[in-house]
Amino acid sequence: MLTAAGDDEPDPIVGPELPTEATPPRVLTIISHVMEKLVARNEWLAKQIKGFGKSLEAFYGVRAPSISIAKYLERIYKYTKCSPACFVVGYVYIDRLAHKYPGSLVVSLNVHRLLVTCVMIASKMLDDVHYNNEFYARVGGVSNADLNKMELELLFLLDFRVTVSYRAFESYCFHLEKEMLKNGDVSSLKNNQPMQESLSLASTLSSLYV
Repeated sequence: MLTAAGDDEPDPIVGPELPTEATPPRVLTIISHVMEKLVARNEWLAKQIKGFGKSLEAFYGVRAPSISIAKYLERIYKYTKCSPACFVVGYVYIDRLAHKYPGSLVVSLNVHRLLVTCVMIASKMLDDVHYNNEFYARVGGVSNADLNKMELELLFLLDFRVTVSYRAFESYCFHLEKEMLKNGDVSSLKNNQPMQESLSLASTLSSLYV
């Protein structure tokens, strides 16, 4: 189960740590901020409707992991070395699920499993070189069997619509950038970098999407 994700260090074979001076891409901070807002809203909504919906049942853990969404995304990036664009495309998948199954909510019990599954599939779509499911499972703190099942479930939920056009990708980049600008506090979450250093997010990520 994902309940242990992030509580222990990954096995040594997961790979060497990033250089100490390396910092995660700003897009991880933005996506984690957006996802945290979504989860908080959905947790409140779930209390009102007394349920989460059933379409995302395959992604539920017994309890919410102790690791934050931000640290979880950093963990995935750190060990899988997937391109930053994979996180944007992974976010696109989650947004597509939210629109297609509005009664099934992304909440603390399923958000981590959704993220690792979505980013893994995005990596297979975008990156020339990527790790296999077993590796992603170890990084994400789930069993390989569970990740295999979640990957298949996600593909069917999306009707295998896992390609993202350049125009859609760029649109999501600008949406995420707008969220960052709308919530000025995000700029100070990472290393106190000034806001203007993040204004090229869309153009930088778009250049990664070929």
